[in-house]
Amino acid sequence: MKFIALKTENGRITGKISFYCKALEVSRQGFYEYLKNKDKPWKYETLAAIMIKIREEDEYNDTYGRVRMREALLLKKEEENLETEIPEERTVYRIMERLGISHRPRKPKGLTKADKEAKKSNDLLKRNFTADEPNKKCVTDITELKASNGKLYVSAIFDCFDLLACGLAMDTNMKAVLCTETIDNALKLHPELKGAIIHSDRGSQYTSDEYRRKIAVCGMKQSMNSAGGRCHDNARCESMWAKMKVELFYSRNDKPENFTIEELKTKIWRYYMSYWNNRRICSANGGLPPAIKRRRYYNSFKKAA
Repeated sequence: MKFIALKTENGRITGKISFYCKALEVSRQGFYEYLKNKDKPWKYETLAAIMIKIREEDEYNDTYGRVRMREALLLKKEEENLETEIPEERTVYRIMERLGISHRPRKPKGLTKADKEAKKSNDLLKRNFTADEPNKKCVTDITELKASNGKLYVSAIFDCFDLLACGLAMDTNMKAVLCTETIDNALKLHPELKGAIIHSDRGSQYTSDEYRRKIAVCGMKQSMNSAGGRCHDNARCESMWAKMKVELFYSRNDKPENFTIEELKTKIWRYYMSYWNNRRICSANGGLPPAIKRRRYYNSFKKAA
């Protein structure tokens, strides 16, 4: 249609309209409808501008797909009292496609290896990675990133209630001390985790005496994958690692190998403890960042009182 409009000076050269419409297999009625509407503002121009603003608010928001983008729009409408109507996911996707900001995720693989000879703990979660309140159930795992000057291992604990990153530990090895330091760091920030269930895979770090002693001292309850070690038994943590690697590196055509170990530590710490916890839209939380879901949970008690 744009070509025909250009060649006919927006329909002013009427003698050529039939020729071009026939050659390009479009109807004259369709062409005139295009001329009628081509200078009108785009129906979703306001919504598109809000989407662009959301993307620019955080450097990692460019990884939002249609689900999280719609949830971000709903949250912004609520917080800023916007009058703009938020359409369904399919429409959000079409707008993102037109803007060239759609995102397609990628899933990396897991890391830890099971110690078949070690004593195991019961699976207390049974793949139920949800919780009705904070500090009752959490999951933990280790992932590996290859840096330009070696390997970095990242251990984290996530709360099943809101997916808050409660504690992190990072080192150039994946010994049991990495996991015990993760517990220490989590309890410094969230002492309420004492007594909580902490679920992991059956990696040798988690079956070690050192780790079990730490669990006992902290009054936590150890849970492990069911026999057979299926990946779905700790799927929640695997999902966290996948999101981090996609949003920090793969979606940007970047690699961890382009950074030093110290640079990776800084990026990962900022990602989880700042961005993830406080600003990242989380679909599992109904579109709320973990810290906001937690704050609303506690605020609900104040209102009830």
